Amino acid sequence: MPLTRTADLVSAHEAVIAFNVITVEHAEAIATAAEAAGSPAVLQVSENAVKYHGGHLAPIAAATAAVAASSTARLALHLDHVEDDALLREAHAHPFSSVMYDASRLPYGENVKATAEAVRWAHERDLWIEAELGRVGGKAGDAHTPGVRTDPAEAAAYVAETGVDALAVAVGSTHAMATRTATLDHALIAALAAAVPVPLVLHGSSGVPDGELRRAVTAGMRKINVGTALNTAFTETVRTFLKAHPSTVDPRKYLTPAREAMTETARHFLEAVSRGQS
Repeated sequence: MPLTRTADLVSAHEAVIAFNVITVEHAEAIATAAEAAGSPAVLQVSENAVKYHGGHLAPIAAATAAVAASSTARLALHLDHVEDDALLREAHAHPFSSVMYDASRLPYGENVKATAEAVRWAHERDLWIEAELGRVGGKAGDAHTPGVRTDPAEAAAYVAETGVDALAVAVGSTHAMATRTATLDHALIAALAAAVPVPLVLHGSSGVPDGELRRAVTAGMRKINVGTALNTAFTETVRTFLKAHPSTVDPRKYLTPAREAMTETARHFLEAVSRGQS
């Protein structure tokens, strides 16, 4: 099926899940899960994933696009957590319809200035732009605490000043959580949804239980980002397989069950959120 635009998926559904792609196996697992669940999804490649691939966007972008285009599910491609302006400008040369431009490490005024410029450039090329206000946490040098939250009034001003198409907000989730124990501030989500005229994005959703995710969608979240949960399923499966079969040297022997584990994990998230919308 031809690739779908991220903007179209977000606008047409109460909430859409965006899964991070690191390897071809990730992309294949996400596409298979979306087909099985009968749900659309976003396949997103982060700047960190590009660094893992030697700093070259083209190979992983082409592979991910090929997997998505060969699927019967409605899938979109998104370039995630971009801090490098050169990488932002490379997105237009590949089948990405959206970019998350991340200037959240900068002071507020510098964040606004950099993001507004990124939005201007992107909109001239028909790219949908997500940004972040409030530190979501969970990454090196970024300690997540209960006091780290996005202020609704500041969020409304930020959207007005930058012109972004979607806003990732800090409401209690954390990047890289391997256990699903996060508790979200649902009152804050509702307040942000009322204050901000663009879709809200939840980063760090791997650590959020199903019920919390469904409540977040009800409160106003429209794009749900999942990455670590796939990596956990992948790594645990490979570790278990190699422990049981230590003489294995053919990577297909352990990558196949690892891909299947990621497929089941992605399908679980898709169906869990979908049930909340039915």
